[in-house]
Amino acid sequence: MKAVVYAEYGSPDALKLEEIEKPTPKDNEVLVKIHAASVNAADWYFLKGEPFLVRLSSGLFGPKNKILGFDIAGRVEAVGKNASQFKPGDEVFGDISGCGGGGFAEYVAVPESALALKPVNLTFEEAAAVPMAGVTALQGIRDHGQLTPGQKVLINGASGGVGTFAVQIAKSFGAEVTAVCSTVKMDMARAIGADHVIDYTKEDFTQNGKRYDLILGVNGHHSLSGYKRALTRGGRYICVGGKMTQIFGAMLFGPLMSMTGNKTLKGMGPAQPNQKDLQAMKRLVEGGTVVPVVEKRYSLTEVPEALRHLGRGRAMGKIVINIQ
Repeated sequence: MKAVVYAEYGSPDALKLEEIEKPTPKDNEVLVKIHAASVNAADWYFLKGEPFLVRLSSGLFGPKNKILGFDIAGRVEAVGKNASQFKPGDEVFGDISGCGGGGFAEYVAVPESALALKPVNLTFEEAAAVPMAGVTALQGIRDHGQLTPGQKVLINGASGGVGTFAVQIAKSFGAEVTAVCSTVKMDMARAIGADHVIDYTKEDFTQNGKRYDLILGVNGHHSLSGYKRALTRGGRYICVGGKMTQIFGAMLFGPLMSMTGNKTLKGMGPAQPNQKDLQAMKRLVEGGTVVPVVEKRYSLTEVPEALRHLGRGRAMGKIVINIQ
């Protein structure tokens, strides 16, 4: 089979399209013929081997798993003898980051617990856009943000992969949603359901006097004190993504700043992929509540360029790879 592999950490230039052996599923695994994959920030970090903490799981001196790609959608081709959830021909999707990745290839063998049946109303490309970003947004809003109907939510970095899902999921929870993005992405943010849109190039939401019950920091550069100022009494700031300085700052100093003022600031850390939340996203998508936003599509041979586009930090919604 064809796969995009890398033998050392570095730039997208380290990625090479090669012919490698097709995997065989273990007893609890299924073999998936991948039709589409999507690109996530995690792919960039594992490609670069940065920050250094990434290497504790991926390999200190070089990647243990040679194939990136954590979101997939495809068709089951074979099942292990103890795998019972799926049968050959089933259309599935999932986040396979918990089992080493391998989505930038024609086939992958993964535990069946990493997968769910593909939403019937989505193409393979659209389905591949959902798992990691969708579940991250869901866990950030529901579990860490503890959002309830009627609350005011601000999504900082609303136009990216996680942000576009977060806007729609927050609306599905009955929230009043403010999206923060750049000028050219404001119409898209309104189209996916944002009640209010702030152009961060013209307005600083931490300085305008408005207050929010929940702020989800997906991207953007503001101090923890600025986020705290923009919260209501009892409000919560959850750092979901962004620069590593922002993420580590929230995780290290957020709990200290939460000790005064009845406001909570915290870093979420990586989302926990699981079949239950994947199925929850499937229901939201099939019900029409959430629609994946796909900005660009690339072929398997163009994976390096897809990673370059992601690395520029200006993607709107998701970037997908058409494998077949």
